Amino acid sequence: MPDLQQLTTTLKEYFGYDSFRPLQSEIIASIFDGNDNLVIMPTGGGKSICYQLPALLLPGITLVISPLIALMKDQVDGLLANGISAAFVNSSQTTEEQQSIYQKLLDKEIKLLYIAPESLSFLDAIFAQIELSLIAIDEAHCISAWGHDFRPAYTQLGYLKNRFPKIPLIALTATADKATRQDICDQLNIPNATHHIASFDRKNLSLEVRPGNKRIEQIFSFLSDKTNDSGIIYCLSRKTTETLAEKLREQGFTAEAYHAGINHDQRAKVQEDFINDTIQIVCATIAFGMGIDKSNVRWVIHYNLPKNIEGYYQEIGRAGRDGLPSSTLLFHSYADIVQLQKFADMSGNKEVQLAKLDRMKQYADSLSCRRKILLSYFGELIEQDCGNCDVCKNPPEFIDGTIIAQKALSCVTRIKEEEPIGTVIDVLRGAQNTTVYDKGYQNLKTYGIANDIAWRDWQQYIIQLTNQGYLEIAFHQNNKLKLTPIAKKVLFEGEKVSLAHLKAFEKTKESIIKPIDKGTAPDLFERLRQLRLQLAKEEGIPAYQIFNDATLKEMEKFRPMSDDEFIQINGVGRQKMQNYGYQFIKAIIEFSNEKSKTAKKKKAKKGNTHKETLSLYQKGLSIEEIAIQRKLASSTIFSHIVKLYNEGESIDLTHFIDKKDILAIKNAQKELNHPEGLKPYFEHFEGAIDYNTIKLGLLMIKEDKNI
Repeated sequence: MPDLQQLTTTLKEYFGYDSFRPLQSEIIASIFDGNDNLVIMPTGGGKSICYQLPALLLPGITLVISPLIALMKDQVDGLLANGISAAFVNSSQTTEEQQSIYQKLLDKEIKLLYIAPESLSFLDAIFAQIELSLIAIDEAHCISAWGHDFRPAYTQLGYLKNRFPKIPLIALTATADKATRQDICDQLNIPNATHHIASFDRKNLSLEVRPGNKRIEQIFSFLSDKTNDSGIIYCLSRKTTETLAEKLREQGFTAEAYHAGINHDQRAKVQEDFINDTIQIVCATIAFGMGIDKSNVRWVIHYNLPKNIEGYYQEIGRAGRDGLPSSTLLFHSYADIVQLQKFADMSGNKEVQLAKLDRMKQYADSLSCRRKILLSYFGELIEQDCGNCDVCKNPPEFIDGTIIAQKALSCVTRIKEEEPIGTVIDVLRGAQNTTVYDKGYQNLKTYGIANDIAWRDWQQYIIQLTNQGYLEIAFHQNNKLKLTPIAKKVLFEGEKVSLAHLKAFEKTKESIIKPIDKGTAPDLFERLRQLRLQLAKEEGIPAYQIFNDATLKEMEKFRPMSDDEFIQINGVGRQKMQNYGYQFIKAIIEFSNEKSKTAKKKKAKKGNTHKETLSLYQKGLSIEEIAIQRKLASSTIFSHIVKLYNEGESIDLTHFIDKKDILAIKNAQKELNHPEGLKPYFEHFEGAIDYNTIKLGLLMIKEDKNI
């Protein structure tokens, strides 16, 4: 094995660093000792060097399995720039290009070969003729059904260790919970791998979560002091990336969309331009950013709720890799939940995906330090709040929750950490159901010790205890609640626990507008009745025990589309909200969307389309959001707004234009001596202020002489 001096010299010569980052030298030493290794190191932590540097000093070739063409290209380009002989093989190449690389392998002219798992079979003949010294599996979480980005092609990789048992194998990923770590090792046939888990604490990242209303306006506000900073906006849909990029360009930002529907050359250009700071903002689906070493991303926005914490953490980790302060912002809404639940329904591991989505939602709704939640999720427990997230900066009112915590943790202990949250609450509250009695939980000392606390309140308290790191969810064991090492401090060492007062969770409900009577809809009632019948059959209970007809009629009448609206329906209690809310809300949303599409067609035929815009405006949607929903151009929606204003409708024009733009337009009006038309203004501003904004500004100046 090379000594530390030789390793450090190689590090400086090829990578430009004077010293190793935490864990890098230990991992490299383990490779030279011939060990298999599992490396969990957050984005920007320096995972690649852990196999790239040994590759230079080992006698043979290092094989790197990588999931994305873009990632391979970026890695290989970086190695070549550092004077390291590397190549990749994937479907983007011609047969001639691949044959040329195979020949270079045989001629020992390549030290690192990157390849997609799908292409491994093409190298069978080559393997017998070359010397392999190391196998690296990048983005190793892709092999696990418990992971956040499962790729079936990765599951074949277990044969590598069987075929090359004496060659060390290193599996690397930025994010993996306990279940995923174990699954990676099992599937790769490296049960004795040395585990190297770096700290997940990125103190330079500020964390903020906001409700997803008027997102575009909030994004413009967020970016108002970041005009020259690079950033990424992650979206669920391809359409949103394109629409958002267009809106950003209209505001003067250099922004481009990035998703799988764009051809390979264009995606490569967007990626390259972003790396080279030619493009400031990329609006992307989750595929963007893997393996891209851009250190000066100053902010990351999630336009929609991510599907799990692993993906969220990996994506925000693309900000601030240079260690400088950087910002993250997450939007979330119930509509996001519905969409992500649909995705989970189509996945091969539905139950796991839904459980992880629920954990993501709990993070977004949390009243606990967000950094503490992220770190505890990956098994890293900290005692102090971070002070750099929105919850820490605006903390809720707290209560002494020590007794509540002791009861919950004691109950989890008594049931031997064998049950999920619902059963734990049932035992605490003394429920008389089959699960409790079949397992004899009614005989436990903790049975019924907290029946004075409502089921939904207990749910919130246990989520808080999980968020604070006293409990964890074993996703690979049917979501059983487990105690963490710091739980014993509460149970046996007298540690105090503070819990957020639950009235903080009720604040949003106090300001909820009472539901509007939307009239009868027999088709909806029948749809809800059929859903009730289906659920009743699945549970083997009478349909009326789910909801009676009167409750369904009220749903038909008020059509609730969120948790807060649904809980206001007579006959919906907290338990039934928990059990059935998602299915009924989903059905109502689907019905309303269908009805909305029909209504749009009818209104368009009647030539009264601007009234529909008024309806959406009154619901609080922005011009951009109305345009997306109505599938019309923003300029068309803008003309509707102006028309509605001129017709005397209550339209607040200040929502659509900044004061500074009004002032600039007024000054231009004086300089240009009140010209006719909009073009002179547009040319005066050299396109920096669009026609719509100019038109609106002139209208407001005309209406109000004091502006």
